[in-house]
Amino acid sequence: MVLYPDKFKVHRSLKKVIKKGKFEVKFDTNFEEVIKNCATVKRKHEDGTWILPEVIEAYTKLHHLGFAHSVETYLDGELVGGLYGVSIGKMFSGESMFSKVSDASKVALYYLVEKLKEWEFDFIDCQIPSEHFKKWGGIEVSRNEFLDQLEIAVKKETKIGKWEL
Repeated sequence: MVLYPDKFKVHRSLKKVIKKGKFEVKFDTNFEEVIKNCATVKRKHEDGTWILPEVIEAYTKLHHLGFAHSVETYLDGELVGGLYGVSIGKMFSGESMFSKVSDASKVALYYLVEKLKEWEFDFIDCQIPSEHFKKWGGIEVSRNEFLDQLEIAVKKETKIGKWEL
């Protein structure tokens, strides 16, 4: 499943949350806490996590190298939501997201998409098809179509280093 930044659907309820400015949003300031929360925050219909300590270590190394990034949402100074993924070329591979407060991860995704639009990214790899991402404009593409798009995207310049809002 992929999400093209220019096809992202911002629903009325999310627009209201963003307009209120309820959350403070930051990029790449608390990567390790985001990935640890993604590993530990319980989700409906999921019993465990694939984000094991060695995965956290590997992605943290990618973050320090400037390839893995986080988007964090804060409420009253407390980390309450976010997401992380890997950027290569003009493709962002979303790995996981979490939310301790309603709408926190949606706001993080919104700000990520806005930044990726600004930087003319080709797509976000959402990986596993879900109704969640379909509501935001995500679409399923064939493996061959995905690989063709990936080949083009990764040949473009990579935004290495710390990302800022």
